[in-house]
Amino acid sequence: MACSQAKENYIDPVIECIGSVEILYYEKAGTHIINDDVDAAEAGLSRGNSSYHKLGRGIVIFIKATLGFEQDVMREAYNCLADAETTATEDYRRAQRQFSGNPSSNYPPGSEFALCQAQAQLMSAVVAVLSESLTESLKGFYKLRKAYMTLHGIMEVESKISKENGGLSASNTEKNSIRSIADTKSRPTSVRSRQEDEEEEFYDATETHQGAQKNGETSENGVPEKGMAALKLDSEESRHNSDYHDVARNGYPSQQGSDSHLFSNPIDLFIHSGSNLCFGLLLLMISMIPPAFGKLLSIIGFRGDRQRGLEMLWQASSLPHVHGAMSGLVLLGFYNGIVGFCDILPDDSDENIEGYPKRRCEGLLVDMRKQYPKSRLWMLEEARMLAANRQLEEAVDLLSGDISSQLKQIEAFAMFEKSLNLMYLHRYELASEAFLKCVDLNNWSHALYYYIAGSAEIEVYRKLIKTDPDEAAKHAKVGVKLLKKVPAHTGKKRIMARQLPFDTFVLRKIQKWEHRAQQWKIDFVDAIGVSPIEEMIYLWNGYKRMPSYALQDSFDVLSWSNVSNPHWHREDLDEQAIHSLLRASTLRSLGEYDEARRILQDEVLSHDKQEFKGHLKDDWTCPSAHYEMAVICWMERKRGSSEEYEKERLKECAEWLEKAARWESYDLDARIGLKVTTAQDTLKKYNIQ
Repeated sequence: MACSQAKENYIDPVIECIGSVEILYYEKAGTHIINDDVDAAEAGLSRGNSSYHKLGRGIVIFIKATLGFEQDVMREAYNCLADAETTATEDYRRAQRQFSGNPSSNYPPGSEFALCQAQAQLMSAVVAVLSESLTESLKGFYKLRKAYMTLHGIMEVESKISKENGGLSASNTEKNSIRSIADTKSRPTSVRSRQEDEEEEFYDATETHQGAQKNGETSENGVPEKGMAALKLDSEESRHNSDYHDVARNGYPSQQGSDSHLFSNPIDLFIHSGSNLCFGLLLLMISMIPPAFGKLLSIIGFRGDRQRGLEMLWQASSLPHVHGAMSGLVLLGFYNGIVGFCDILPDDSDENIEGYPKRRCEGLLVDMRKQYPKSRLWMLEEARMLAANRQLEEAVDLLSGDISSQLKQIEAFAMFEKSLNLMYLHRYELASEAFLKCVDLNNWSHALYYYIAGSAEIEVYRKLIKTDPDEAAKHAKVGVKLLKKVPAHTGKKRIMARQLPFDTFVLRKIQKWEHRAQQWKIDFVDAIGVSPIEEMIYLWNGYKRMPSYALQDSFDVLSWSNVSNPHWHREDLDEQAIHSLLRASTLRSLGEYDEARRILQDEVLSHDKQEFKGHLKDDWTCPSAHYEMAVICWMERKRGSSEEYEKERLKECAEWLEKAARWESYDLDARIGLKVTTAQDTLKKYNIQ
């Protein structure tokens, strides 16, 4: 009987060793990818056909596809990832048949292949949703659900591991992360959850489920309290400023509480780091989906959780694994991108990870640049961090250096980031040149690039029209030429068979100006209304990144409409509302809340929303004004001396947000909806809903 039991639990050490070696190939290739050496990554991954090799190849082509959005590359990525998913599924089933348990592993047999399958499904889902086909997009959501359920099952196993080992190390980061997992309602310890069993109709009839019961044996590893000290960078090795060096020298651990001691072999570490990365990313992404779509996803089984998602990503970033680097990229992208785009956020602190934990992010960046010194990704993130802290000049200087990379898509992203920063600084001619370079580097939205480049030239025309008419005319000619290119480049890229939101927006603007030029019998250049550059700055939330002198420049630029524009008296209400909204937002960013509130109430909100609707009209200003009122209430909450005053402001803030959230469809509603969703999530922490 004992021999039978031993044989049942036996795992061939040679097979286990092969799996570990294959994972090391995957890790090494991932390190090459992060370090901008795609050729070395592809060379290493071409030497094998395991689930890990195929997943690695899928990651390489996925990165190229999602950064470039070229349809032929996306098709190649989809096929490559489908092959990786098939191989991982076969390996999972084989592991289920051959092994009932592995005494050296904390996870059920085949969990590593279930994770490979889920990662391939996640990337396939993203590629499918970004495709131009609605059918493929729907298939993408199907794959997303499958990946969600698989990852949920793995996290249930981790919940059991944490309970059996009494939790992980004593760091706050770990305690929070494990608590968020352990508090999950108890379910069977298999990779597949009971929820998946209850919703079998989402799966193919012939598909074997992803999971099996975990062997009863548990790890008896000790739980030493051990954190990962922040790494230092020598000044010769990096272009970090002194603040970043101070973070490293002061020993603030950006990657706190490494729990790798609990996962003693490469396979377990692969599963642990990968599941925290993928499930954390999923929870974070779903939590940011605009209100209406978010409710739909919750009905079909998707539940977002920003706090838990961020905790899991921070946990993964602490691990000595390529998944840790990927988690770092996600975190920095979230804080410097999404958080930088929103206004109503928890107060900044290193403990409050839903706000902007500045020192932790700086420490994370130092660590990652030390580990991957050749990567341009971290230079890009450093520039975005500088911009998020209103250091636009420094960000432009950093991105003006050598940004060459084997991944041309990274160059394109860096150039786009530089272009935006130049736009925020009102360096119109340089911004125009930079956006035109984006046309050559990236195929994503040429219409948007031409639109902003042309709009920048129009601003130069307006600036010079009285002092240097001849030079102004030259810029007007260039600007009109670029703007006239926009219609021919719209509709070339689609998501879920729908035109890109910004493509739709800029095409309508061009049509509106052409209609006015014909109706008013004036030149096209003079039919352009309120500064289109300031409008773009607002839609990219550039005011949040701009120093005070740049904000004052914006306010001065906006004054052209009602001071120098000879056709201002002809403008309709929707155009006047753009002017009022942008002025109010600029004043709000300068801290002049009372005047900003007055402008919004008197010049936008006093009108019925039906007045903003109609052919070619800008209907986005009214819901945006409601959001701006919410931001003002949020900013004003600490002006009073009593808790009652703060509660009143927060309550009013919630009321404005609720109105904005319930608004019917309008231009760029998903973009503004992201801000609203984030704001409402923040207010929940104050028990305001």
